[in-house]
Amino acid sequence: MNPREDADKMSEQSAAAPEGPIRVLTAKVGLDGHDRGVKIISRALRDAGMEVIYSGLHRTPEEIVAAAIQEDVDVIGLSILSGAHMTLLPRILELLKERDVLDRFIVVGGGVMPDEDAEALKAMGIRDILGQDTAPDHVAVRIRELVADRGPRV
Repeated sequence: MNPREDADKMSEQSAAAPEGPIRVLTAKVGLDGHDRGVKIISRALRDAGMEVIYSGLHRTPEEIVAAAIQEDVDVIGLSILSGAHMTLLPRILELLKERDVLDRFIVVGGGVMPDEDAEALKAMGIRDILGQDTAPDHVAVRIRELVADRGPRV
């Protein structure tokens, strides 16, 4: 998408947005210490009018799930560059299912991973994988699309 299309899409989505800003928890899961990308995305989401809670580096799946529940977010955005995505992301889904709250959250991943792993994660329940080459403005558009598709939370 080009920037103009992203801006048009954001305008359309604002009209159908739920009451109040979209709340997003961004997190660095596991031992991955590279946080520049997640900070850029967090800022772009804030600039797009979303409330963003950045959990910081080296979070465990248990910490991420607890924070998502406590902060009552709409979206959990997970950034991972360590290569452990096929272990850590399914563990987060498993914990959400164990606590019977998976349907409350839209879980998205980002970072560097092979296409076949991204497809496998989507089949498990990760709503989308936004790779390292995804423009920050497009991430905001995609988050709004996912929230609009889900509809209001009950």
